[in-house]
Amino acid sequence: MKKSIAFLVCFFTMAIYCQEVKLVPQINVSGEGKIKVVPDQVTISATVETKGTNAKDVKKQNDQQMEAVIKLIKTMNLPPADYKTKRVSLNPQYDYEKKKHSYNATQTIEILLKDLSKYDELMEGLVDQGINRIDNVTFQSSKLAQYQSDARKLAMKDAKTKAEDYVSVLGQKVGLATVITDNSQNYYPQPVYGGIRTMAMKAESDTTRETMAVGEIEITVNVSVSFKLE
Repeated sequence: MKKSIAFLVCFFTMAIYCQEVKLVPQINVSGEGKIKVVPDQVTISATVETKGTNAKDVKKQNDQQMEAVIKLIKTMNLPPADYKTKRVSLNPQYDYEKKKHSYNATQTIEILLKDLSKYDELMEGLVDQGINRIDNVTFQSSKLAQYQSDARKLAMKDAKTKAEDYVSVLGQKVGLATVITDNSQNYYPQPVYGGIRTMAMKAESDTTRETMAVGEIEITVNVSVSFKLE
């Protein structure tokens, strides 16, 4: 008898709960915000690499070349905060065929160049002073945070427009957003090479050399949004 009463209590409780719970009409859409901007600065990662059979001599030669590189950077009046040493290594290597040891020394420096008109001068000077490996060149915008904010707003507007398009034929209206998810990839925008300047080869005359095609960087934000329907 007690079990029957307990069962009836549970049944009526669930029935009342189901009556109170109402499905909320909603729509789930995605939105994209995309902004293309011309970069105004560039980060250059460059390395001095030296090899030899004597560890001390290899390290000394490597230091001398990097010292010349840093002097060059200073003569171009770059702020000290805009360049820094990233990696330093000295590694032994063994040639099994010749049965001899050798050493490989590397130093990598990262440079933030905020004046793109100095790009060619800097790159040529780096190579002249001992840089023998350019690891990475990344074009950037100093106003990235602002452009990302603008792209987020465009993404939300795009999502709302899509939702309104879908429900307009149903005679309903888009209400409050209940869930917003940022689906953007966490990476730095890369250059989009479209409509870029033609690179000019350096002639034997005094013509100014132009080796950089800046192009544009694309900042993209993707969101998923759930809206209530009214």
